[in-house]
Amino acid sequence: MNRIEVIEVDGDEKPVPTRFTDMDVTADGSPRASVDPRQLQTLWINTGSLCNLSCENCYIESTPSNDRLSFISRAEVQALLDEISREQFSTSEIGFTGGEPFLNKEFMDILQLCLERGFSVLVLSNGMNTMLREKERLLHLRAQYGSALTIRISLDHYAEETHALERGARSWKPAIESLIWMSENGFSFAVAGRTMWDEDEAAMREGFAALFEREGISLDAQNSEQLVLFPEMDAAVEVPEITTACWGILNQDPANMMCATSRMVVKHKGDDHVSVQACTLLPYDQRFNLGSSLKAAWRSVKLNHPHCAKFCVLGGGSCSG
Repeated sequence: MNRIEVIEVDGDEKPVPTRFTDMDVTADGSPRASVDPRQLQTLWINTGSLCNLSCENCYIESTPSNDRLSFISRAEVQALLDEISREQFSTSEIGFTGGEPFLNKEFMDILQLCLERGFSVLVLSNGMNTMLREKERLLHLRAQYGSALTIRISLDHYAEETHALERGARSWKPAIESLIWMSENGFSFAVAGRTMWDEDEAAMREGFAALFEREGISLDAQNSEQLVLFPEMDAAVEVPEITTACWGILNQDPANMMCATSRMVVKHKGDDHVSVQACTLLPYDQRFNLGSSLKAAWRSVKLNHPHCAKFCVLGGGSCSG
């Protein structure tokens, strides 16, 4: 049942259902929208929630001290890949996020495993020294697997001082160094920015284009896969709940939502098993914990979180780009 808030109307206290609580209906009693699974195209793996930065608005609250998600092991990833094969999922891409993936000491071995099993791999990184220390092994993987490995670097804005507001003063130069190094060495790579700066998309892309040209970074800022601009998720901003009627009102197809084609695997601190979450943005919410296997997790997802509305349905966001 919905939790109840009490408000005063014309001198009387009246109970009002709280939004985003009931899995089946919205606060006004409308049927809540859900997304049925189509094909598991992308399996996201959270390598652990520890990060070398403490960003102001991290999507999953990663910091140097947040260990709520344990480091995932090579053996656990291998078991997931084996399940994909055994259950005949049509998965073509493995995505890695964190935290900062390169803090996981088994991460390079995990990358090698996924690539040699024939998957395309997307790594989300902040491009700091933890990544730069792996230059030799990354060059080896690029030589072996070419564009099957893509690394996406977070650069929140094209201006150093604005980017630093989010990630700190010492985060810019290593990220730019990583981008230049990947450009010079023929990697498949990309940049992820954020649309939180009161600039429209055209202005953001023009600003990044000037940066890429100035630094000799071989990315096309007009290409939405090479420069991904993510919608912002401010918990203080109210967003509407998504009802079944919204698909028609918004002219949206539920098949285009992330949870129709992807899942994210995490390992919650203290657990002796991995868990499959419905979404990359909801690693801790147990309402979106769909079980400990991909087979069990391949079921309908109720859009019972503000992120479902803000990022996916209304924002058109997708972590895969």
